[in-house]
Amino acid sequence: MQATPRKPKTTLNQLVAEFPRRHLAIASVIIAITFIALMLTPNESAQALRTSQPIELSLEDKQPEPDIPEPVLEIPWHEETIQNGDNLSKIFQRASLGASDVHELVISSKNSKDLLRLYPGQKMAFQIDDQGELQALQHIHNRLETTLYERNASGFSSTIIQREPEVRHNYSSAIISSSLYTAAQSNGLSQDLIMELANVFGGVIDFVYDVRAGDNFTLLYEEHYLDEEKLNNGPILAAQFTNRGETYTAYRYVHPDGSVGYFNEKGVSMKKAFLRSPVDFTRISSSFNLKRLHPIFKTNRPHRGIDYAAATGTPVFAAGDGRVIQAGYTKANGNYIVINHGTQYQTKYLHLHKRGVRKGQKVKQQQIIGWVGSTGYATGPHLHYEFLVNGVHRNPRTILKKLPKAKSLDESEKELFLTQISGLQVQLAAIKSHSQLAKTEQNTGSSTL
Repeated sequence: MQATPRKPKTTLNQLVAEFPRRHLAIASVIIAITFIALMLTPNESAQALRTSQPIELSLEDKQPEPDIPEPVLEIPWHEETIQNGDNLSKIFQRASLGASDVHELVISSKNSKDLLRLYPGQKMAFQIDDQGELQALQHIHNRLETTLYERNASGFSSTIIQREPEVRHNYSSAIISSSLYTAAQSNGLSQDLIMELANVFGGVIDFVYDVRAGDNFTLLYEEHYLDEEKLNNGPILAAQFTNRGETYTAYRYVHPDGSVGYFNEKGVSMKKAFLRSPVDFTRISSSFNLKRLHPIFKTNRPHRGIDYAAATGTPVFAAGDGRVIQAGYTKANGNYIVINHGTQYQTKYLHLHKRGVRKGQKVKQQQIIGWVGSTGYATGPHLHYEFLVNGVHRNPRTILKKLPKAKSLDESEKELFLTQISGLQVQLAAIKSHSQLAKTEQNTGSSTL
């Protein structure tokens, strides 16, 4: 019997070859879609997030809740005002602190010596904890300076806190009708500012004898403000004074070494070797009086000296730099002082209520050396002032004009000086122009906006 032959096996290649091309294309598309669908199928975690289901974390994955510190309450400040007769111990006692607190603060702080210099009106503020222990102290010297003491591991540290005031410029301008002092006061100027004006021009004007009705002045000065409140006046920056038709102008100049002086527009110093008047003119009782009679002998003695009638206690200034060669009392002169100014010049001050210097002491111009009185041959308080040149009495009101001229700035400083005062010159000119315009409008009855 003849065997039936087997069919050969069909290979994959043959199967593919026999498969129609259209069917192959369809199969390829199906396979690709199936692959993409498998790739986009979300895993368990993604599915849980998509369905808003919480994901369980292990103990190792959980983070501890952060500790929120308790709020620290600031210790309040308790303030004490320093009174007459106070010392550190008394003030600490009022703040419920003891001697041990004083000792600890004083020995551990480098600025503690300031605590021994206390002045009425100053303030101290204390920070004391619940246990009664001092944590901090403020010594308020004034509104601009405070020393802060704070407790640390070794005791107390100290810090000086300085505040800078705001500087503003102000001006004053007036025509004198009775006296400089009255005119200045009427314009709101303080006595300190009036005296500074007199000091600026004290070498060229005798504010007791030289000032006349119709004289005028203009000054530009600083004002210091803190928190929109005026603290005090600063220095005069520029000033102009017209006396008997002659105008003097002075500008404040700060030298490279920090010293300060007043000079005219040419750089000539306003400071002369001697003051024209050795008394505080703001305390003089009368104005424009050329006839000062001796209170006892009723004679005017210009060849021997000059009398300044003033209230008891009026300050008397040294007319120039020098050394006190006599300071004592005699029946005729009362309390008196004699000052040598170099080898040529000498000044004498008689009938003082009290002397403020002693024999052998060096003095500076405008330093207070005594106070007006009525000791010796005097029926009323006044200063008798004499000026001698080489031992000969000279008239103090005329001799000063014959003394050597004032010093001028070195040429090396002139450029710096002119640069510094250029702005002041513009401001002073603007003030003068404004004052003259206001005077014209007042006289004509017109006004402008």
